Amino acid sequence: MVESSQTAQSFWPSVYAPLRGLSQRIADYFAPTADAAASKDAYEITIELPGVKADDIDVSVHDGMLTVKGEKKSEQTKEGQTWFFSERTFGSFLRSFRLPADADADSIDAEHKDGVLTLSIPKRTKAETGKRIDVTAG
Repeated sequence: MVESSQTAQSFWPSVYAPLRGLSQRIADYFAPTADAAASKDAYEITIELPGVKADDIDVSVHDGMLTVKGEKKSEQTKEGQTWFFSERTFGSFLRSFRLPADADADSIDAEHKDGVLTLSIPKRTKAETGKRIDVTAG
């Protein structure tokens, strides 16, 4: 009779062998999921980033585009273990969001807690969102 550990070693590698190359390509890049919502006074974007440290996240705004980028680093270097497969995703990520015209890009707040990045974007008042231009007679 074959021991269960020998059976697992012969079964798992053969089942996942066709996926090995694909998982390596996917490991170089992933797109974390996000939710966006609005209230009367603000917009809120939440991005799931489990396993990503706050120091590995960069949030920036340029020309009305909010960009979140960073890297989720692999920590799978345990000596003496045989890995049959891993469904965890690692690598660089980049998400961009066009800000609405009434978003106050100068007052964005970013908080990373329990693997979720929350971006709070206050809305400007109507007086701040537009500018009246006087027409002069020529």
